[in-house]
Amino acid sequence: MTRSNRPSARTGALLAILAVALAACGGQYPNSTFLHWSDFATDIDFLWDRLLVWGTIVFVIVEAILVYTIIRFRARPGAPEPKQTHGNTTLEIMWTVIPAIILVFIAIPTIRTIFKTQAKAPASSIEVEVIGHQWWWEFRYPQYGVVTANELYLPAGRTANFALKTKDVLHSFWVPNFGGKRDLISNRTNYLWFTPNDTIKAVAANGQCAEYCGDSHANMKFRTYVVTPADFESWAAHQKGQAVFGVAPPEPPAAAAPGKAPAKKGAASGEVALSESAAVVTGFVFPADKLPAYVIPRTPLPGGLALDDATLAKGNADSGKAIYSRSTCIGCHAINGNPMSMGIIGPNLTHVASRYTIAAGLYPNDARHLSAWIKNARAMKPGSLMPTLGMEMWDPMMKMKVTTGGLTDPQIADVVAYLRALK
Repeated sequence: MTRSNRPSARTGALLAILAVALAACGGQYPNSTFLHWSDFATDIDFLWDRLLVWGTIVFVIVEAILVYTIIRFRARPGAPEPKQTHGNTTLEIMWTVIPAIILVFIAIPTIRTIFKTQAKAPASSIEVEVIGHQWWWEFRYPQYGVVTANELYLPAGRTANFALKTKDVLHSFWVPNFGGKRDLISNRTNYLWFTPNDTIKAVAANGQCAEYCGDSHANMKFRTYVVTPADFESWAAHQKGQAVFGVAPPEPPAAAAPGKAPAKKGAASGEVALSESAAVVTGFVFPADKLPAYVIPRTPLPGGLALDDATLAKGNADSGKAIYSRSTCIGCHAINGNPMSMGIIGPNLTHVASRYTIAAGLYPNDARHLSAWIKNARAMKPGSLMPTLGMEMWDPMMKMKVTTGGLTDPQIADVVAYLRALK
């Protein structure tokens, strides 16, 4: 190939730039701060637009002057030596005054936005206490008496006032779609508030820790569900109650023949065996069919942890409750309604089966992933404080196998059945 036929480096660079530019124009960005889902996001976006406009104007003017100067005063063959100068008062005044004026146009909307977003939340706000742990989120609603973990419910159209605290190291609370991000600092309570738009009927968004906090910083996620005020009140009323040891049947049971008891579904049909005295209490949960794909976790599951379907199908919730209530689980977790489970170190499990994720949004909340989590949480999430409970499982933190005090696969299946019954 001759030199004239080879594509020049300039052409290649231009093609690369064009490809990158076109790639930036496509795709979906669900964790965007430009969606205007809240007043906070709208205010920040307004400020960003103003800064971008003024920054662009300054850039264009400065670059135009620079290019003109390079061309106009470039060295030419035979040209005389340029005249030496020692300053120009007019120019110096201009390049001092003009930036000062531009800074005024930038400072006014910036200060206005700072004062607005740092002001106290309205008295009618819903109070949410956010507590960061390594590596999960605790959410408390003191006005409702609700404590939950890793799934944040908010009513549309009502300001949410977040009191941000940490139990250990620095964390940062961030829900990109609503524009809010603020640090959780030891021995201090920070505040953040925003109002989800009242036009929202049901949306789900990702939240995360935005401050490096240790081994599983990237795995410290949560979900935010904004629902109608009526749906929120239904959710809160149910979450406030005790754990419901039972699940609503998918359809009304068939009528029994005279002299026969109604047919019961149990472990033989692949469903958990439940206490006959179990009450059925319903409360709002964000509809599964409205969950967008970007809030559904797809973290690969380490091999050799999950129980097989046959073992899970034999899980008995009554037996699982007994096993759970005498295990080390009760030292870390609380279940309102189970007097043996009063722990405060780990997430509250009162209505754990009503949540869509486990391990702080890292895995879906189904029997397969839950069994693997109970079996060896530390293999699924680096640095997890939850001990390895599966017999003969290798604990990556303790550097040893569990040989005593662990749970067998059938026992884990029973505990899974119990937890899956806590709607």
